[in-house]
Amino acid sequence: MKAVVYKGPKNVEVEDVENPKISKPTDAIVRITSSAICGSDLHMYDGETTFESGRTLGHEPMGVVEEVGDAVQLVKPGDRVVMPFNIACGFCLNCIQGLTNACLTLNPDQPGSAYGYVNMGPYQGGQAEYVLVPYADWACLKLPGEPGDEFEDDFVLLADIFPTSYYSTELANVSIGKAVAVFGAGPVGLLAAYSAILKGASEVYIIDDSEERLKRAESIGAIPINTDDGDPAQQIMEIRQNNKNLMESLRPGEEKTLGVDSAIDAVGFQAYDRDNPNQEKRNQVLMDIANVINAGGHVGLIGVYPKENPAADNEDEKQGNIMFPLGKLWEKGITIGMGQTPVKQLHVFLRNLIFDGKAKPSFIVSDRISIEDAPQIYSQFDKRDTVVKPVIKFGAAAK
Repeated sequence: MKAVVYKGPKNVEVEDVENPKISKPTDAIVRITSSAICGSDLHMYDGETTFESGRTLGHEPMGVVEEVGDAVQLVKPGDRVVMPFNIACGFCLNCIQGLTNACLTLNPDQPGSAYGYVNMGPYQGGQAEYVLVPYADWACLKLPGEPGDEFEDDFVLLADIFPTSYYSTELANVSIGKAVAVFGAGPVGLLAAYSAILKGASEVYIIDDSEERLKRAESIGAIPINTDDGDPAQQIMEIRQNNKNLMESLRPGEEKTLGVDSAIDAVGFQAYDRDNPNQEKRNQVLMDIANVINAGGHVGLIGVYPKENPAADNEDEKQGNIMFPLGKLWEKGITIGMGQTPVKQLHVFLRNLIFDGKAKPSFIVSDRISIEDAPQIYSQFDKRDTVVKPVIKFGAAAK
């Protein structure tokens, strides 16, 4: 079968690799119809992780069940399914608590497993014609419709990006009427803003330096903040200060709440230095959040911060140690949530929002490609501008 294989920094190739085979009775083989490329794949593509050369990439697979092991009871060949990027057993101590992002049984090195991702176990990725799905009864979310229908691009986003974005609003305690700042207008940031709007936030600011991505954010009702125009925290507070209705509703002292109630970091460790845009500044977003968040606010760190970064400039950052504005955050009494998403907690409910017409996350999909075009699209995606969310199409879904 054809697969997208990591060959080293800035280098992926489409190769013929061996088809996966069922090795345990709880396994299934899924024939892929759509497989999305994730912004977090770029961390590996850029050589800023310890991902091994020769492995298949991709953790957002969707398709049709081809074959099942003898113990699989709830899905059958021909079922249309999407899998969470988390690989989990469903029955260990963490899984029974809903922490399927930290399954204890499937990764010998640490809690948590995933398809084709650094430090997340030995599993091959889903940017391929077929993928092996462990514990298929747990993993496979059954979908209505047929490959290539009007829901194809929405459903593939259930593997990671839509649940992850919605989960970021949970970490940041977003609720009705709150002011929210989302840092990063990539796919996670755009869908985090979208999720905040779905949850009834009154103001959703989204911060980036890409006009293309900010226009996409504005199209869903978010307020774009371009970092090229200056300090994003100051820009947000000035906008709020110019809100006549807001200012007239404040009592003495309440002008201290002109920041935001919730902030989401959808950028992670590859943030750019605003003073030197050609350089990375690992804690840039963290510093901005500390400036804009109101006292008592909540922060969701959904952007990736790996425990090792061989491309970092100093030994601390190579070990994942990044300077953190702890004093300012502590003084404000901020609550911080972080980590990978337990997708299964949200899977069914977000699927239902899609087919009931309440959510259309596929507005972020910018490019639909064949697998042969993957190396070129990775290069374009790495510029973090006009390519927002590419999806590899196979078979009927490619028509």
